[in-house]
Amino acid sequence: MAEIIDITENRQQAIDAACKVLGDGLPIAIPTETVYGLAADATNPAAIAHIYETKGRPQFNPLICHMADLEMAETYADFDPLSRALAEAFWPGPLTIVVPLKAESGIHALATAGLDTVGIRVPKGFAGELIRAFGHPLAAPSANTSGKISATSAAHVQADLGEKIKLILDAGASDVGVESTIVKVEDGKLRLLRPGGLPADEIERVAGVKLVRPKVASAAIEAPGMMASHYAPGAAVRLDAREVRDGEALISFGPSPIANADKARVVLNLSETGDLAEAATNLFDYMKRADASGAATIAFSAIPDEGLGEAINDRLRRAAAPRE
Repeated sequence: MAEIIDITENRQQAIDAACKVLGDGLPIAIPTETVYGLAADATNPAAIAHIYETKGRPQFNPLICHMADLEMAETYADFDPLSRALAEAFWPGPLTIVVPLKAESGIHALATAGLDTVGIRVPKGFAGELIRAFGHPLAAPSANTSGKISATSAAHVQADLGEKIKLILDAGASDVGVESTIVKVEDGKLRLLRPGGLPADEIERVAGVKLVRPKVASAAIEAPGMMASHYAPGAAVRLDAREVRDGEALISFGPSPIANADKARVVLNLSETGDLAEAATNLFDYMKRADASGAATIAFSAIPDEGLGEAINDRLRRAAAPRE
């Protein structure tokens, strides 16, 4: 099983051990404010291949490349004025910006799935320190088997990938609990490719323009998380449930009771007070707990489609999609 190092107690040891494994071209699990990431050197094709191999990930789905700061990011990619303004406003933080790669950028095509663009994020806290110490950007999708529930704790990573990787860095539970929001400036418009941990209205406030949301799912995969059946537990998922059916697990939201809740294999409430930030933090952990109950189906009550609720509902719709 993977070695786990608690970064709060052994910060320098964690950085030194991480740089050693990363330098050997192997992926490690790192904590970020969104979810735990499976990180490897974005300039090393063998290291990136190990990410795909570990996750069982389709190679046409690109990976987010994490940088220490905007200055580092601008050595690998070109930023238009709006993309730079968003980076200055929200980095470090849960925003990924898709921008054109510089010629000879050094980021390997395996990390971008052969695209001429790259999704870049600057994470808060320890992950940024690690990237600065390592000196290369880290390609880091969520640290879970592809298509399964994202990891928001070191224990989640150990249970899923512990036999496949050497090192897990533990910083406790992720603060945000859902992946980053992904945007792209294209033809003068600001497109929302994936809702996430930064609410859309905050982005629009800084950008001064409305985000363009896709009306239907596109066949083109431009950014991580765009495959329809991402974030799927083993159980089936039923949305907007008003009642519990025999043998289902129930994940509810808010104070309103759900009919026949006593029939559920397990009952979990993302936020009894209706707090969407609390719900986002609990989402993946509760999905794992409901899935472990043995229920054939997980029923979710309705969640408002506003603020962080947009990101939560995006994840749930993907979890409920037909499996590919």
